Amino acid sequence: MPSLRLALAQVNYTVGDLAGNAAMVLERTKAAAAAGAHLIAFPEMTLTGYPPEDLVLRASFRRASQQALRTLAADLQAAGLGETAVLVGYLDDDGAARNALAFVHRGTVVARYFKHHLPNYGVFDERRYFTSGSTFVVVRHLGVDIALTICEDVWQDGGPFAVAGAAGVGLVVNINGSPYERDKDDSRLPLLQRRAAEAGAPVLYVNTVGAQDELVFDGDSMLVRPNGEVALRAPQYVEDVYYADIDLAAAPADPPLSVGAAMTVQRFATQAPSALPTARDAVTPIAAQVAPRTPDCAEVWGALVTGLRDYVRKNGFRSVTLGLSGGIDSAVVAAIAADAIGGENVHGVSLPSSYSSEHSKTDAADLAERLGASYRVVPIAPMVDAFVSALALSGLAEENVQARVRGTTLMAISNAEGHLVLATGNKSELAVGYSTIYGDAVGGFAPIKDVPKTLVWELARWRNEHASDTGRRPPIPENSIGKPPSAELRPGQLDTDSLPDYAILDAVLERYVDGDQGVAEIVAAGFDAELVVRVAALVDRAEWKRRQYPPGPKISFKSFGKDRRLPITNRWRDEQTGGQ
Repeated sequence: MPSLRLALAQVNYTVGDLAGNAAMVLERTKAAAAAGAHLIAFPEMTLTGYPPEDLVLRASFRRASQQALRTLAADLQAAGLGETAVLVGYLDDDGAARNALAFVHRGTVVARYFKHHLPNYGVFDERRYFTSGSTFVVVRHLGVDIALTICEDVWQDGGPFAVAGAAGVGLVVNINGSPYERDKDDSRLPLLQRRAAEAGAPVLYVNTVGAQDELVFDGDSMLVRPNGEVALRAPQYVEDVYYADIDLAAAPADPPLSVGAAMTVQRFATQAPSALPTARDAVTPIAAQVAPRTPDCAEVWGALVTGLRDYVRKNGFRSVTLGLSGGIDSAVVAAIAADAIGGENVHGVSLPSSYSSEHSKTDAADLAERLGASYRVVPIAPMVDAFVSALALSGLAEENVQARVRGTTLMAISNAEGHLVLATGNKSELAVGYSTIYGDAVGGFAPIKDVPKTLVWELARWRNEHASDTGRRPPIPENSIGKPPSAELRPGQLDTDSLPDYAILDAVLERYVDGDQGVAEIVAAGFDAELVVRVAALVDRAEWKRRQYPPGPKISFKSFGKDRRLPITNRWRDEQTGGQ
């Protein structure tokens, strides 16, 4: 029975950086070869980055991806790494664009597999870009038949993994660009256990880490045996190469010639070895890591930090700026930024108006001091007075001028000093339009765009508790967490003047936005009918604002953006028909 040392490369690539991504593959393969690995697997579309979106439509980009693969194969051989099998995702073009996986060995591409199942839901548009493959690929390497699959293939009952079982393979490799959402890691393991049983072989599942625009990738790569045992599980958000030694079934002398009509099977082979490898005889035995599960708030915080860090780094920024109001939202965003890029690179600005309370200013200063952030005060009252008096404004128009002066001030600082402006609005506010366009909605990135207000508070408490538990000072002032939320645009203003209690609001929004439930369904669940109709109307009317809001990391099942696409010009109102 062959015993192979498998390597999972949980890496962070950048869309469009083909040379940089290929260099990363070479570097990680060197490490794997030095550790005695026989095979290293990289995530989906590693060479191009994922998702490349409309770059796929450019023939020049497709050609560059294919050339990058050929160059990588030659470079691996030239570096003395030809004996280590490398499985890497890339973009192919055989007359149609393909989401592809290459098996590289001894300087050549031994086999190519084209993704069979193309997701076309939520954030995925793969049928817009790719053509589905119809061939099941098996590569015989070091005495083991290894099947190749990509991401969505693993989510299909009776799909490629059933074919793997009929083909009698010894290992199934599944490479992924699987975006993060809350609790998704809890569904991955049961899924892989079902697929390993279906295939009758271990499943090597490798996922990327990092972020691309609004998508965050959490890793959580693993190796699962046919009996459901976890042989290896990598931690979330940590870029590294992880190893496991595993005994695999030897390839049969006479593999099945037919596995049914579902997919055509193509079989390839690398050069036969003189003897089957036994990893534990050749090198020092290795203890495979099985990372413990991350608690919910820590997992969400990790996603938000990862999303912001990569947006800043991959887009060439070094620092961020944001308005510090002393409230919970700006405090949490500033703390995320400090964790992502260091407090010294966070530039907080207090923008008090004539209605700002004293505690708002002192809480903002306290927050900046705790984070080690730069801090300045720019009073906006004179600028607001100039607008208001020149245009004779009052009421809501006057309130919005305050928010817009703040936004203009932050953008001016950004232009002068090169910082990325962070918007501090949360999902609850964004849902009901409780924001000022060109005001507090201004910015280049919105770290808590997909975080409901109730979760913002929960995250703040968790982050402070985490700091205390590790012997550090809590980053968020307790007063910012405990005081009633207010935009402070008029005397004595509170959010509850305009909105329901956030606990109730978030419960309704979860059903109406995330769950696509109608008004009648939500009312039937026990919510007040008048309140539900009001909230639904606020959500429907705010679509135009959301379209102009900055990108931010997706953490929920349905985020605003690619996940939820409703027309701006739209006369349908759910309450008109009672949800029917």
